[in-house]
Amino acid sequence: MKLSWPTAIAALAVATTVEAIGPISSVGNKLFTPDGKQFFVKGIAYQLSPDDPLIDTEQCKRDVELMKELGPNTIRVYHVDADKNHDGCMKAFNDAGITALIDLDTFDTYIEPAKPAWTKRMHDRYAEVMDAFIKYDNVLGFFVGNEIISTEAHSQAAPFIKAAVRDMKAHRNAKNYREVPIGYSAADIAELRPMLQDYLTCGGNSSENVDFFALNSYEWCDPSTYETSGYENLQKQAKDFPVPIFFSETGCNVPGPRLFDDQLAIFGPKMRNDWSGAIVYEWIQEENRYGLIQYENPTKEEDVVNGVVRSGTPKPVQPDFDNLKEKWEQVGQPTGVVKDSYDAKHVSVRPCPEATQGGWLVKGNVKLPAVGETFTGTYESVPSATVAPTTAGGDEGTGTAANPASETQNPAAPTKVVFRGMVAGLVGVMLFFTVWF
Repeated sequence: MKLSWPTAIAALAVATTVEAIGPISSVGNKLFTPDGKQFFVKGIAYQLSPDDPLIDTEQCKRDVELMKELGPNTIRVYHVDADKNHDGCMKAFNDAGITALIDLDTFDTYIEPAKPAWTKRMHDRYAEVMDAFIKYDNVLGFFVGNEIISTEAHSQAAPFIKAAVRDMKAHRNAKNYREVPIGYSAADIAELRPMLQDYLTCGGNSSENVDFFALNSYEWCDPSTYETSGYENLQKQAKDFPVPIFFSETGCNVPGPRLFDDQLAIFGPKMRNDWSGAIVYEWIQEENRYGLIQYENPTKEEDVVNGVVRSGTPKPVQPDFDNLKEKWEQVGQPTGVVKDSYDAKHVSVRPCPEATQGGWLVKGNVKLPAVGETFTGTYESVPSATVAPTTAGGDEGTGTAANPASETQNPAAPTKVVFRGMVAGLVGVMLFFTVWF
């Protein structure tokens, strides 16, 4: 392809200004780079197959080259193998200025919502993943779970999520690791989400609370608006949230094509004061048609799984790829706050939510399960601690805000072929249609 001089110069400018970001810290409800600039997540869900995508260095390098054109600064990886070597891929992403959010659980260690438990095996496997990835400065944070809670009965698993956060923070601190933020990725279930986000940040004990809260939301289906999509309600519920909150999946493809107009809202003046960005689902084109790229010229025969090529030369899926690229170019680098001038004490405190009829089942602040415990049917109530300022990797305080009623829905969550979150996503969609109709 022949480039005009202006295009060539612009491309050269992008290529020469990309650099490693360094460890990200969370302070209050913001994320910051080492030089004190606010960091906004512009991410892509990156899971090429059920296996670890961060062990094939050459494939990572091929993907990175196209990502440089698209413009993400973050990838999210759902399943990794702690025993494998990730140096090559993590360096490739780091050199391109791309951070990584890593899920600590995998197919056989996630918290089962129907039978919540927090076993020593689960604890140790989570810790092994942290041990394997903590050395990489471009690890932005760790998830202890993805879409565990998607029905009323599943809300009883929330204390187990919090127990995982508590014990992974304890492991992090005992090993004298840097304070990499630890959080949770929630399904956007209107009857449960507001209580869950409050519960995971309530009680006043920073050693048990998440360092960030993320949301898998497919409410904005183009063409839509800030008011009609449900984002206006999401913003009300995120106002002055105590920790960074961002979208860990977004990008509804119904009816299609995806215009990604939601990115202008998320990074615009109505939301950027409270939201820390978004991760678009997903990099690879699968049966659910959410991909931004598809692979050509597979490197080996076994990389074709279920009719989907899972390695090779990435080629943009159009018009989605260019539509997202255009929106991210419009967004640019959102204007945020400088760490030195940020007052984290402006965030307010929310009480632990009480049980609701037909919804949340955990009654206020409860004693968290210890390693080795399984849910027995009841929880012991405990008083909330005195709220103390907290940080993850920073030196300022956090708090929480009031809990308005939820009015949002999540109509178009994708069927996820390779992720164990597929079950939760399908249940969430079923619940939506039950409520909506």
